[in-house]
Amino acid sequence: MQLIEHLTEKTYFHTRQIVAYIETEFGVSYTVAGMNKWLHHHGFSYKKPKGVPHKLKPEEQQAFIEYYNEVLKSNNAPVLFMDAVHPTQSTKLSYGWIRKGQDKLIETTGSRTRVNLIGALSLKDISATITDTYETIDGESIVRFFWKLKKEHYPLEQTVHIVLDGAAYHRSEMVRNAAKVLNVELHYLPPYSPNLNPIERLWKVMNEHVRNNVYFPSKAAFTSAIKTFFDVTLPEVAGSLVSRITDNFQILKPASSS
Repeated sequence: MQLIEHLTEKTYFHTRQIVAYIETEFGVSYTVAGMNKWLHHHGFSYKKPKGVPHKLKPEEQQAFIEYYNEVLKSNNAPVLFMDAVHPTQSTKLSYGWIRKGQDKLIETTGSRTRVNLIGALSLKDISATITDTYETIDGESIVRFFWKLKKEHYPLEQTVHIVLDGAAYHRSEMVRNAAKVLNVELHYLPPYSPNLNPIERLWKVMNEHVRNNVYFPSKAAFTSAIKTFFDVTLPEVAGSLVSRITDNFQILKPASSS
């Protein structure tokens, strides 16, 4: 159907814009309420689009997925997905169930205090995700994290594969040399490919449990909440995440220009 194809390609902010388009293009008049019913009936819902990096290259993502499935996934050595994240203490307002006709008031703070966190996720045991915090994220902190991995979780003689993005500090000579010494093999993701790193989804889960609609009165309360998530909450909910945090990768495609 021509209209469905058009609405699939072009995103309108107001229903009245769709009403005007239909009247101009097809000579058919709808009320806004009637158009809303039509949209719901034909499978449309009002939601935000998802942004995709304009420089992404689907062919590079496909090549990585093939490499991962043929080489890394079939390897008996541990495969970890690593990333750094910087959650801030500022209040993160989000959706929630609120009684009709009422506003839910939540204290907010614009504090820029943040936690610099490095994590490494194994899809074989999400509950055992390895994390540590640092004053800053740079080549030195990445090396310290590698040492933590090998000292506390994997013997030096065991090869560990780490999938990570191509940030400059990940590619530094210091990091590469440490990886060789510690028997860590680094596998860099294609540029602009957070969809290929499952730990990105874990960060979202962390925000849902820790930051969404929560006011933190102090840095200590904020950092304690994050620590509690990884030490207590994650082991409790990990079983429910196995269908959400996976390596069933989807290739992002460039957005339509409409």
